[in-house]
Amino acid sequence: MPIKIPDDLPACAALQAEGVVIMRETDAVRQDIRPLRFGLLNLMPDKIRTETQIARLLGATPLQVELSLIRITNHVPRNTSTDHMGAFYRAWEDVRRETFDGFIVTGAPVEKMPFEEVSYWDELCAVFDWTQSHVHSCLNICWAAQAAVHHFHGVPKHILPAKAFGVYRHRNLAPASPYLRGFSDDFSIPVSRWTEVRREDLPPDGGLRVLMDSPEIGLCLLEDPAHRSLHMFNHIEYDSDTLRNEYVRDAAKDETTALPHGYFPDDDPTRPPENRWRSHAHLLFANWINQIYQTTPFDIARIGQADAA
Repeated sequence: MPIKIPDDLPACAALQAEGVVIMRETDAVRQDIRPLRFGLLNLMPDKIRTETQIARLLGATPLQVELSLIRITNHVPRNTSTDHMGAFYRAWEDVRRETFDGFIVTGAPVEKMPFEEVSYWDELCAVFDWTQSHVHSCLNICWAAQAAVHHFHGVPKHILPAKAFGVYRHRNLAPASPYLRGFSDDFSIPVSRWTEVRREDLPPDGGLRVLMDSPEIGLCLLEDPAHRSLHMFNHIEYDSDTLRNEYVRDAAKDETTALPHGYFPDDDPTRPPENRWRSHAHLLFANWINQIYQTTPFDIARIGQADAA
């Protein structure tokens, strides 16, 4: 089945060109089935690119998915037009009485700041608490994953001596997990962060389970059953050229910027990078969506009530 997104969202054209099946809102209303409702709280600077990345992965499922784009209520993004935000995004304050089968919170370019100094930290904490009664399952990515683990478990983040930047090999530590069904024993995932969460800081009584890690750059994916969440510290959703764009941006500011690890063939930035993580990105999202489909209440109004029970 296709993904349902707003008719004029810029991601539509890009996804259709890739063969992703798009369902227009005007067509979706004619189908007598309940789509899975997903919310995307998009904190990334390039919101249009992030929308496309997430919609691509949600749209690969055989289930019908309805995606709602959500923003922090009083935060004005600097890198996306007000017309785009006004046309396609709703403030969290306007959706907080709604329920969602799945909810995604992205990373944000604030990871070097203490959590409490981020201008929208209080609202983000309120969002995390709200997910416990209005969302069946959450996926927090990169900085949002660090923020959620800090909020729910008091786990600190640590600033790295140099940016973890590139494509790194990871290990499947839980082959029997429904979220890693079909995963290889090892695989590659893009990484782009200045901070990390360390295994030794995880509370022994918190119920957190490490599903993926990397010998080189540490934790990658945590399962948090008590909060019905997955915490992904890296960027499995990235496009083939996302790290290249980040490298070009950073190198323009600082010519000593290091090449992303394991990304360009033979470390030659003039050669196009090879995507070695695409299939595992689709697999992770498909497994997560399938797990939601198997366990979410058919009556969406019972989300939160049924989860609490």
